Amino acid sequence: MQKRKGALNQLDELFGQAQTIKGVKVIVGEVANVDREGMRQLVDSLRQRLGSGVVALGMPDDGKVALIAGVTKDLTAKVHAGKLIQALAKQVGRFGGRKAGFGRGWREKTHRPFKSALLSVPSLLEALL
Repeated sequence: MQKRKGALNQLDELFGQAQTIKGVKVIVGEVANVDREGMRQLVDSLRQRLGSGVVALGMPDDGKVALIAGVTKDLTAKVHAGKLIQALAKQVGRFGGRKAGFGRGWREKTHRPFKSALLSVPSLLEALL
């Protein structure tokens, strides 16, 4: 429960980091002190606040890394969240993916920097939009 509250506390900060890529609102960020369900809820809340856009979040956790992405329904024809996560997960040495509107990737142990994977999101989206 405490970690889910931590996710909600980060909501405004992440929303304030939104950028626009080819007319699409995009939020990319690192979160901390959140469990996996809290990350999912955070992505859902950010997608809802954006109305139309893409969200990609990452979190380090004791040598592990979690990546999660969400795409609003109006954009899933252009950006598939599962494929976005697959591209990010490969950069940290893990495969991931899921549905068009929602994707997750988990890496049990990684020494590869996930921050550089998150930094690649704008260029990945630039090619898709």
